[in-house]
Amino acid sequence: MLSSPDLSFSRTLPIVVFNQLGVLLEQMAQTVGSTALILTEVVLVRIYIPVKWQRQRFTLVVSEQFSVLLVGTFEQGSRETEGQGIYSEINAQLTFNLEAIASFVRELRDLFECDSDTHQNLERYQQIIRPNDATLQSQFTLLLLESLLTQPNQEIIAPPSPIDPAVYICQPVEDALKKQISQERLLNQVTTQIRKSLDLPVIMATAITQVREFLELDRLVIYKFAGSQVNTQPYQSDIIPLNETALTTGMELSVREPCEIYFSIHENNGEHSPFVSVNNKTLLEDYQQYGGYIVYEARATDAIRSVLNYTEKNCFIQSSQCWEKYCQGFTLAVDDVEKTYALEECLLNFLRECQVKAKFAAPIIFEDKLWGLLIAHQCDRPHQWNDSEKNLLIAIAEQLAIAIHQAELMQTLTQEKQNLEQRVIERTIALRDALLAAEAANRLRSEFLATISHELLTPLTYVIGMSSTLLRWPLGELSQRQRGYLQTIHDSGEHLLEMINDILDLSQIEAGKTALNISEFSLVNVAQNAVESLRKKATSEQINLILDLQIDPKRDRFIGDAERVEQILWNLLTNAIKFTPENGSVTLRLWVEDDTAIFQVEDTGIGIPEEQLPLLFEKFQQLDTPYRRRYEGTGVGLALTKQLVQLHRGRIEVESTVSIGSIFTVWIPTQAVRVVS
Repeated sequence: MLSSPDLSFSRTLPIVVFNQLGVLLEQMAQTVGSTALILTEVVLVRIYIPVKWQRQRFTLVVSEQFSVLLVGTFEQGSRETEGQGIYSEINAQLTFNLEAIASFVRELRDLFECDSDTHQNLERYQQIIRPNDATLQSQFTLLLLESLLTQPNQEIIAPPSPIDPAVYICQPVEDALKKQISQERLLNQVTTQIRKSLDLPVIMATAITQVREFLELDRLVIYKFAGSQVNTQPYQSDIIPLNETALTTGMELSVREPCEIYFSIHENNGEHSPFVSVNNKTLLEDYQQYGGYIVYEARATDAIRSVLNYTEKNCFIQSSQCWEKYCQGFTLAVDDVEKTYALEECLLNFLRECQVKAKFAAPIIFEDKLWGLLIAHQCDRPHQWNDSEKNLLIAIAEQLAIAIHQAELMQTLTQEKQNLEQRVIERTIALRDALLAAEAANRLRSEFLATISHELLTPLTYVIGMSSTLLRWPLGELSQRQRGYLQTIHDSGEHLLEMINDILDLSQIEAGKTALNISEFSLVNVAQNAVESLRKKATSEQINLILDLQIDPKRDRFIGDAERVEQILWNLLTNAIKFTPENGSVTLRLWVEDDTAIFQVEDTGIGIPEEQLPLLFEKFQQLDTPYRRRYEGTGVGLALTKQLVQLHRGRIEVESTVSIGSIFTVWIPTQAVRVVS
């Protein structure tokens, strides 16, 4: 800052006298003419400033004929007036020194971004500082003497009356309390409405209308950013169009100072231009994707110009200092736009066009996201924003942020509900298509099975029947080799017929076309029939086939499908004989527990590895074993057995140890006396 040798004047002054000197400098600037620049500390209200600038006030006049600087600094720990935060004294410095003034202008210039209009204008004014004109210097001296020698009339305030002291002492306090209560009541009304309603347009429109009327504002608006579509690239000095409404009125946006929202009127040869080309590129499409716009507005009268639906691009960008300030809760209070934007000609012209004399902007933030701004305007005169007004506007902005967050959550839930409903519809259609495909496949399978029944079983029956007939011929008519060939044909046909019947039975069960023929029968007879039908086969394989009946004769009668139960036992016994080596044994046990018949087939065969047990009852699965199979199979025997057991509402389990043997256990409950599909 300035050092004492550069100063023409330096001393501690009452703040009232310091303010009078500032007014005197402003009067002198008006005497010089329109070429003079006059700045005060209010020009810094839009930016972050160092601590030393926060404690000082200044009035600067710069022109080619006359330049002067008045700087006042509040010292830390200075005496305040009645604890109200108002300093009563200030260290004042007044100088006409050209180097000191130029140094101050450079420091002031460096506070602003290099590509801003304020920075460029201060750079220009720094170059025009010249020695003061003697006539103007003398004129200022006379004004200064006249101001210092003329004592203002002291207003005589009558002492409080002992009869009614409350008129002088309590009335201001009472008025302040009433205003505070009214503000709290208004804030409570807005909060209550937010809690009761999820209709965001109603909340916003009502809130700004009530607040505008309460604070007697000329205009109160809500500006909304484009959210994630905000441009993150460095802003440029461009002229870009507004929305469709603006295109018809010639209103366009001038992007120069990133800390403000403002517009300019652009005309092309007396006609409104629908868009402007920058760097040989049309920005209309790019503009429609970014920026924001004013979504709500409340005006005192129709004579005040409307800015509803106005929009902009690149004024607020995430990389700019202003964007970061508002994201951190910065509020902008401009008491007089003429002083604050003295170096922003474009912005100042627009504010004059829109009748803005004073403005206040509070950010609307939720979840660390800058959604928009609550902006208040006074249009007829400058206005000093007091703490009460600021606090109310900030509180309203916070409540609007809650309402927005609440509405967005509801919108998200609604969208999720719609997405879920859409997925349910899509899933239902997919399931219907799958069902239709399954029905079509089932029809094809039925047709295929019918073809097998006709095309395979009929000729196979002829093969088995004719080979049986030839085998019954006398020995002299067939040689031993021919008889051997016929026997092979007959056995192979029987084996093939058995496999085809298993496949047909399994398909019928899976298609739900198999019904149990329920009747009362003897469990012992069924077991004996199954064993006797395989006795010859077991003997030829040198396997001991054993029937172990552990059943009370009184419980021999059972209700079920005798033919299917015998088929279950026959399949299990056949499988056990098939995989049991010579000199082994296969045992069928039978007993009854409660109303359940239990069959157990135990063999001393090759066993089944534990890791292959889950595949045992799968269709067309043949387990690898260390023994060569003596009979080829389709792998449907055990799968069919399990289906038949489940058709009886029973269950089947297996225990097996490799090289020791296996135990298959079947539980079949008694059936109701009816046909079960």
